Amino acid sequence: MKMSENSPEGKDNQVAYGKNISLPMSRVKLIMKSSPDVNNINQDALLLTTKATELFVQHLALSAFHNGAGKETNTLSYSDLASTAEEKETFQFLTDILPKKIFARDYLKSLEVEEAKEETDN
Repeated sequence: MKMSENSPEGKDNQVAYGKNISLPMSRVKLIMKSSPDVNNINQDALLLTTKATELFVQHLALSAFHNGAGKETNTLSYSDLASTAEEKETFQFLTDILPKKIFARDYLKSLEVEEAKEETDN
């Protein structure tokens, strides 16, 4: 038996705590089940993972807002998230997921520069 099942307060706390979650637990469960290593997901583990994910997203958003350019307009943009992921060591593992956007013309120019360097090196 779990500790929460032993006390009537435990179930009430779990239900009350579950109401404070804004992310859909069914989506988090679906993502967790997408791993081939996961067979069964305990309800407590799902609840804690969902809450931890929510807190992480909140922390990322607040950090991006405080570091971003949207303070004046009270907005948060993708570029704020991308620059926070690139600049803060805590979020650097997200740089592949949140890359900085560049214009196609800038990318093409950088490709031309790289090709020119390769030609001069050869």
